[in-house]
Amino acid sequence: MSLDPRLEQFKNKMAMSLDSFSRELSGIRTGRASTALLEPIKIEAYGGMMPLNQVGAISVLDSRMLSVNVWDKDLVKAVEKAIRECGACLNPVVDGQVVKVPIPPLSDERRRELSKLAAKYAEDSKVSLRNVRRDAMDFVKHLEKNDEVSEDEMRKLSNFVQELTDDFSKKVDSLLAIKQKDIVHI
Repeated sequence: MSLDPRLEQFKNKMAMSLDSFSRELSGIRTGRASTALLEPIKIEAYGGMMPLNQVGAISVLDSRMLSVNVWDKDLVKAVEKAIRECGACLNPVVDGQVVKVPIPPLSDERRRELSKLAAKYAEDSKVSLRNVRRDAMDFVKHLEKNDEVSEDEMRKLSNFVQELTDDFSKKVDSLLAIKQKDIVHI
């Protein structure tokens, strides 16, 4: 069944929810250096909070080391402090205008915590998908109530909304499985 144009907005909302979940997962560290680990960090700079990637260039030096080349030397201490306090158990080292961030190996306990965190993000994403499904179903019922669609067409649209929800839910499960495998892989 092709997508009814009236349901396009709900599919887009589900896609945005999946994208958000994917970004949250990228911020969970797996023991390997990834720039995504530092991207969510906000720095107090120029009278407000700014994303780290707007005050410096984040790069991967090797599999266990990240670096942030801070563009304004006055912000080096703020960058170091924000990385240290981000909750990812990182201990940055300042080298001039470069902040080096060694990625320590993960303990088994920390791996379990990160796996649970990923599962929590997945459940939050599924709740978001169910909320979009509820809105879409209400919209379909409204169409039927106002005689804009027949009862048969309403049933088809409702089934399509459920199939769409199931499809996005499977994508969330798939992303979670991949991330959890990545977390526990030593």
